[in-house]
Amino acid sequence: MNTAYGCWDSPISAAALASGVSLRDAQWNRAGDTIVWWENRGATGVLQAQTGGQAPRDLTDRQLNVAGRVGYGGGAFTVGAGKVFFAAEGRLYRQALAGGAARAITPQFGAYAAPALSPDGNWLVYVHSYEHVDGLALVDAAGEGFPRKLAYGTDFAMQPVWHPGGRQIAFIAWNHPQMPWNGTELRLIQLAFDATGMPYAQDIVTLAGDRENAIFQPEFSPDGRYLAYISDASGWGQLHLYDFEAQTHRQLTSAAAEHGTPAWAQGMRTYGWSADSQSLYFLQNREGFVSLRRQRLDADADEPVSGLDDYSDMEQIAVARAGDRIAMIASSARTPPRILSLRPDGPVTIHRRRAAENISGYQLAPAQAIQWQGADGGAVYGLFYAPVLQEEMPPGAPPVVVMVHGGPTGQSRAGYNNAVQFFTTRGYAVLQVNHRGSTGYGKKYMDMHRGNWGIYDVSDCIDGVQHLAAAGHIDREKAVIMGGSAGGFTVLQSLVAHPGFYRAGVCSYGVSNQFGLLMDTHKFEERYPYWLLGELPAAADVYRERSPLFHADTIVDPLIVFQGADDVVVPQDQSDSIVASLKRRGIPHEYHLFEGEGHGWRKPETVETYYSKLERFLLQHVIYA
Repeated sequence: MNTAYGCWDSPISAAALASGVSLRDAQWNRAGDTIVWWENRGATGVLQAQTGGQAPRDLTDRQLNVAGRVGYGGGAFTVGAGKVFFAAEGRLYRQALAGGAARAITPQFGAYAAPALSPDGNWLVYVHSYEHVDGLALVDAAGEGFPRKLAYGTDFAMQPVWHPGGRQIAFIAWNHPQMPWNGTELRLIQLAFDATGMPYAQDIVTLAGDRENAIFQPEFSPDGRYLAYISDASGWGQLHLYDFEAQTHRQLTSAAAEHGTPAWAQGMRTYGWSADSQSLYFLQNREGFVSLRRQRLDADADEPVSGLDDYSDMEQIAVARAGDRIAMIASSARTPPRILSLRPDGPVTIHRRRAAENISGYQLAPAQAIQWQGADGGAVYGLFYAPVLQEEMPPGAPPVVVMVHGGPTGQSRAGYNNAVQFFTTRGYAVLQVNHRGSTGYGKKYMDMHRGNWGIYDVSDCIDGVQHLAAAGHIDREKAVIMGGSAGGFTVLQSLVAHPGFYRAGVCSYGVSNQFGLLMDTHKFEERYPYWLLGELPAAADVYRERSPLFHADTIVDPLIVFQGADDVVVPQDQSDSIVASLKRRGIPHEYHLFEGEGHGWRKPETVETYYSKLERFLLQHVIYA
């Protein structure tokens, strides 16, 4: 072969990446014989179902775009009483699992997410957002009456769940300026019933959590004796148990690993109860590699669940209340996401594949967890992917694409990543940087972002490149930095602070003006900069220092910018402003504005254009430069 790095013939085309679906969630019916999943086909959300060994079938009409619209979305549906209840087009709908038309059960106003059905099948609690006010509301499952407010008074609510007895609801609540990974409360609603039989909140108490400790995913045991939840009070997200009879809290897990995940969206799950209420099945994240484990309530230590050795990333675990059948979305660096299920120590059933999987895993790059030292001696973590091995490798070292995750409180994990394999199959190395401030490495590591956005993320990327170059793994002179949203900010800030270090930058909907972001972003993150940078007006100098727009004249490296015209998280003017500076000064750049797209790409034609333009730009400014 001996073709230059970055020019290899790849089995992954831009068109192929545009043709796949996105798998979002999977849940069981109570009998455990039907699995329902939510997938995005392009810009449209669809529910599918499979019963026993039958072929999967569409449940919802594509005229109804299934999607939770609160914050970043998520939590679009629930299954119960032989029906599926879902959010679409600004309403909640119900539909029989056996088939038939969907029926709206709420008025069309505001945004809906995280529906949860009462044990008797009569009531649906959900998260509702309207005119900047969020809370829990309740409606009868038949849709005969008007919804009722249930729990309001905090800026945000998330993850409502019913007690099996039907008289209590647990949920997560928090207020600005906290984010759900900084400090939240686990609250318990005691229900009473009015003359019509409709529940209302008689009392609401806080069981755990505060402004400094984050609680995630409450779940009642099937027998109603316990309430499980994840707390980071110990420094890691650990499983805890509240015993209603004894009124005591107990920590179940203790490994130096993460068992929760940042609650960026509604409906996120990392564990589930066994049918007999004696065990919890949970996902454990160690340095970006996720495994399935079981914790018995009467055991001191947890144990692995076998059968999933081929997978290194898992999410949205769902345990059937009959037979402990466990479903999830799983992938590896070399295996695209699948919806699969298994019984403990039993065979794996694959229900849905995201892509055709017509490329052998040996043609793709595996993930390697690595660690390096920052300039100040602190530990930094990431994942490294060498170019896919060829029969005849070209001389020298490959170019490297440094990928910065979003958030910035996020993490790159060892699951399948389209962009990673797009590059490694073309002869690039890839470094996914989990800079200080990322999640997945303990609360202390995450808290290093407090007041330091634009500091550690920038320097940790540079130190990662130098670490790989010193080891001979990459060509230091052909480093590209790439990121979207908060990662896009890191790209811009890196080009501002270290001109000439990178050969080129790739910025998707990146933050260029911190003042503008504070004023224009959506409710969920409108106070997030207070934690990342400081409160105004006292921190005005910091906001100006960390706004690439005010220092854009120092950018000299080629830059390609992508932006969605309908983005409400990072509005279009954030990209327009930085591109105006590049154009005025004649800096090599491209700007691609996608109409009808928001904070990320959903349309197949957008995805294909994105990868095609990206490949051409890097060939011109990195490989052939």
